[in-house]
Amino acid sequence: MTQMGAVKAGTEPAIYPSLAGKRVLITGGASGIGAALVEQFARQGATIAFLDVDDDAGTALADRIPGTHYHSCDLRDLDALKACMDTVIDQLGGIDVLLNNAANDDRHAVMEVTPAYWDERMATNLRHLFFTAQAVVPAMQAAGGGAIINFGSISWHLGLPDLVLYQTAKAAIEGMTRGLARDLGRDNIRVTTIVPGNVQTPRQQMWYTPEGEAEIVASQCLSERIQPHDVAALALFLASDDARMCTGHEYFIDAGWR
Repeated sequence: MTQMGAVKAGTEPAIYPSLAGKRVLITGGASGIGAALVEQFARQGATIAFLDVDDDAGTALADRIPGTHYHSCDLRDLDALKACMDTVIDQLGGIDVLLNNAANDDRHAVMEVTPAYWDERMATNLRHLFFTAQAVVPAMQAAGGGAIINFGSISWHLGLPDLVLYQTAKAAIEGMTRGLARDLGRDNIRVTTIVPGNVQTPRQQMWYTPEGEAEIVASQCLSERIQPHDVAALALFLASDDARMCTGHEYFIDAGWR
């Protein structure tokens, strides 16, 4: 299998000239898929701000990649989020691409869910996507357009166990994407959802034994595990002018997981 985060031998990621100089905001950018997004958009010549609560990882990534700016932000706190968004938009002079990547898939049992936990999970996995999108709309309108890319999950399409609140939020993201695409389309703001399959990140490897990893591959049409850079490759396309007529839909990258 390909080493995590690496590009398969003999291949080079595509370069999208339209992404050079773009102002990009990534939530949950300090690790996993988010870190791959930061790396790959930086490779395109974009200027990047990314938000996270893991200050050690976020600072280290920003130090390693020129042209990136890390901001510590708890996306569940809407006042803190608004202040952070104002800072980022001022710092970059606007936002051309928003990648709503941040999420948390902690497992939970149906009978253990309390109203407080419900609210916290929706704040973690759904609510902030709308308010980050709302915050960037004026800047995108002023710039003549932009791209908002939300991140869903294959989990609710498969009905996986012990994830009912996570799956509720991720299903809602696809509905929100379609609504935003309709409302913002006349401003040339495109809104899409990426639906990853099981991506081989350090966090996901917490949940799976070698036997579980083998079961995932056996359920896929393709024999390799999906890597963070595979997801980033799809995000680059959807953010670029090459995808100028792509909006209002979800795009799967799941190796054909059934």
